[in-house]
Amino acid sequence: MTSTTLGLGIRIACTALALAMAGGCGKKDDSKKAATQVAAKVNSDEITVHQVNAVLSRTPNLPPEDAPRAKREILTRLVDQQLAVQQAVKTKLDRSPGVVQALESARADILARAYAEGITKVQPKPTADEVKKYYAEHPELFAQRRVYSLEEISARGKEDLGPALREQVAKTPSMKEIVVWLQSQKIAFTPNGGARAAEQLPMEMLSGLQKMKDGEIQVFATAGGFSVVRVAASKSEPVSEEKATPAIQQFLFNRRASEALVTEMKALKSAAKIEYLGEFATDLAEAEAKARAEAEVLAKARAAAKEKAESEAQARAEETTKARKASEERAKLEAEERAKAVPSKAAPLPQKTLEKGVGGLR
Repeated sequence: MTSTTLGLGIRIACTALALAMAGGCGKKDDSKKAATQVAAKVNSDEITVHQVNAVLSRTPNLPPEDAPRAKREILTRLVDQQLAVQQAVKTKLDRSPGVVQALESARADILARAYAEGITKVQPKPTADEVKKYYAEHPELFAQRRVYSLEEISARGKEDLGPALREQVAKTPSMKEIVVWLQSQKIAFTPNGGARAAEQLPMEMLSGLQKMKDGEIQVFATAGGFSVVRVAASKSEPVSEEKATPAIQQFLFNRRASEALVTEMKALKSAAKIEYLGEFATDLAEAEAKARAEAEVLAKARAAAKEKAESEAQARAEETTKARKASEERAKLEAEERAKAVPSKAAPLPQKTLEKGVGGLR
């Protein structure tokens, strides 16, 4: 007898013994059977309670009292799904090129996502000091948070559109006239508007909006061009540090996990041998060069917009200070003029004059 045959015989004997013991235990006390984890059997396939619970866990905001009904509905759908799977296998659809490719793609996606989640799970949680620091550094989101009513015109165009748009904004405070100008220049644009809270706005735009007063218009650089924004109205709705803490913690953790994943992927790419062939060799190089150029243009536009916004804010502050000083100076001069205009106390008349006056009355 070979070692392979011997090993097989041992495995069969052990299996038989296990079955016999299980049968004997069942005969002794049927009431002590372990709770089954099988929710349903579909022909020869089983659907487990774990499968039902996995789907249930992806159902957000489900009230506890609705859980039993939801589980039954989920199980019904899983039964239907399993019947369809069995028929697909029976008709050999699982061997068709398209299905094989889709299955491989799904498998790759699941594995890559599992790897990313593994990196995310080991990241340290933000400390209390990190949360406090972020709260202090972003008053526009928290302590000085505002809800804006905005009028917006998104214009598509290259970098040279920015100066022309800013020139038009400087000439007129009317969004309608800016629309007329865009139409005359045959520049594609999309009007938009509505109420948006600070946290719903892009950070590069929010820093500029925070410095704007109601009625002001400003031009912001965007990914595809520029956005002309008018603050129609705004109201202050600050958020306390205590209330903001959970959101800040989640944001900092997500950012840390994202940065860790980017770093990991860069390291993996550096260590791997990656070669692009055929049409992709040229196309990829061109695409990467184009992406870098566009990123540089956008970064310059954002930097210019930020610099301009800061310069305008500084100019407004200086103008306000200048106007205040001029007002104070005018008030001082007016006070001095009023003081000069007030008549002094009348001097007493000479005695002889009084006597003559009295004499004239006699």
